[in-house]
Amino acid sequence: MVSNDIQDYIQPLHMNGMRGRVLRVPAAKTGQREILLLYGHHALIERWWGLVQNLAAFGTVTLPDLPGLGGMDSFYSIHRKPTLDTYADYLAAFVKMQYRNRRLTIIGISFGFIIATRMLQRYPELAKKVDLVVSIVGFMHYDDFLFPPERRLFLARTARALSIPPIPFLFRYISLNHFVIKNIYTRTASGKKRFREVGEDRFDELVRFETRLWQENDVRTHWRTTSEFLRLDNCIKEIDLPLFHVTSSDDQYFDPAVVEQHMKVVYDDVTVGLMKSVSHTPSIVGTKEELSVMVPTALKKILKRS
Repeated sequence: MVSNDIQDYIQPLHMNGMRGRVLRVPAAKTGQREILLLYGHHALIERWWGLVQNLAAFGTVTLPDLPGLGGMDSFYSIHRKPTLDTYADYLAAFVKMQYRNRRLTIIGISFGFIIATRMLQRYPELAKKVDLVVSIVGFMHYDDFLFPPERRLFLARTARALSIPPIPFLFRYISLNHFVIKNIYTRTASGKKRFREVGEDRFDELVRFETRLWQENDVRTHWRTTSEFLRLDNCIKEIDLPLFHVTSSDDQYFDPAVVEQHMKVVYDDVTVGLMKSVSHTPSIVGTKEELSVMVPTALKKILKRS
């Protein structure tokens, strides 16, 4: 049985000269899947504890930090840039270290799915170790965005400019505090939508955790990777693996039909499942029950097969 205390499963992670953390929840039964879970862009291991608790019913779940995200040292700390290829190389090194001769299922949330896809394209020998890829609100190409092309390019250029020092430092210590973030939630349309989702009694918890997310992630990495995925093209090489794609019922970022088309260009067999969510992902303070929507019934049936 999985403990309710997440700290029981978190250990230090040292990879390529960078320090972070890794969560590993062992399977309840022998012979179950090895599941590699990759979080998304606005990241922290604790954010996805409820999802991990749901996935633990199907096997061992491993959730590693990614450089510059979740509090891990950034690629900049070892004089490298946080490009998609650099993340793919990092993930390949982790898979080689962690899984050796074992097969695995990869589940990537949004940006995490992008990294997994690029890794499988760059390291086809690792693709042979994988039995299934799962995308949770992942995407493949810049045309997947709902934004008009002009706005998307403007956002990409702005994000790239915001990644140039000393702007990230100033942004971190002037804008990323409880007061500013609380006002964003109470004054903007997207913030008010999140407020309605969690309710007044959990609003303070939401703001505290949102502030922690912003402060524990490397700001320079945040903006540079934002610029990267706004120009994304992962439709560059086919992957001979099945893909289960979980799409949101109310995703404010992506056109689900276009995303599916691009996934079918790359993956061998694509199945789509729907999760009910008022946004791209459920609440950042979602409980196990609230995050269970991220594992729809059709996916559960597949994951039960060992």
